[in-house]
Amino acid sequence: MNARDTCTTPLPTQAPVPFDRLSSLLERFRVRAHLFHNGPLCGVTHFAAAPGRGFLHVLRRGEMVVTHQPQAGPPERLQVTEPSLLFYARPLEHFFHNAPTEGSDFTCAALDFDGGASHPLARALPPLVLLPLGKVEGLQQSLELLFAETDRLRCGHRVLADRLFEVVLLQLLRWLLDHPEQAHMPTGLLTGLADPALARALTALHDAPGQPWSLAQMAQQAGMSRSAFAARFKAVVGDTPADYLAHWRLTLAQAHLRGGRSLKSIANELGYANPSALSRVFAQKVGMSPRVWLEGLAA
Repeated sequence: MNARDTCTTPLPTQAPVPFDRLSSLLERFRVRAHLFHNGPLCGVTHFAAAPGRGFLHVLRRGEMVVTHQPQAGPPERLQVTEPSLLFYARPLEHFFHNAPTEGSDFTCAALDFDGGASHPLARALPPLVLLPLGKVEGLQQSLELLFAETDRLRCGHRVLADRLFEVVLLQLLRWLLDHPEQAHMPTGLLTGLADPALARALTALHDAPGQPWSLAQMAQQAGMSRSAFAARFKAVVGDTPADYLAHWRLTLAQAHLRGGRSLKSIANELGYANPSALSRVFAQKVGMSPRVWLEGLAA
């Protein structure tokens, strides 16, 4: 037997199995796009801040100055010098300043977030994501289809344009998950989903919120020890695993209640022994009973 015969061929390293981090989230909490402008914008254009309303602007040609009016402090000013996406996930009053003639060319959509400010993505995203169009891989094909629909009037073009805007938004969210540092994402849900290990635990919680999750079971989903998982979760997501799970269950409870379901019908589904237990946690976290909360929505 020679030396070569005794060598052991190393086993290939197994690549992580891909999985879907966004579908269950967006199936439960929709974001709907509505085309409202296509063409040049000249002079100063004002976009008001409204609860639950966002914007997705595509600067196709030209350049402009954007100013933001925060709730406190002086206006903020940005110079946009190349074709770009401007994604406003939260209500933020903004103004586009273009040349009085031959203004820059835009295609714009308003975004309605299910649940308004309580939408998980609206809470997790910064007020503005500004990205040059060339940065987002695969975006050009979707934009070409979008522009083809918006540039000439055809049957159903507005409905199709709305759906294509939602495709563009999904591609943007994919890019943010793959490039959280470049996007300067704040600590929260999206930074957790951008972490390969934590994303598996978060997706499992999203898919099965009623399961009696222990710290050990969550850590097992991430392939980590309990202590390492707890520390990393807190650092990356900003909450303890238990607090995140409780908040996710309450977010789902609010969505179900808005949809007309009763506490009795959702308590067990969300991991609570009975409606009274869910009502107590709801009051502790939200600051009011489910009934009072619903009355406030109606008002």
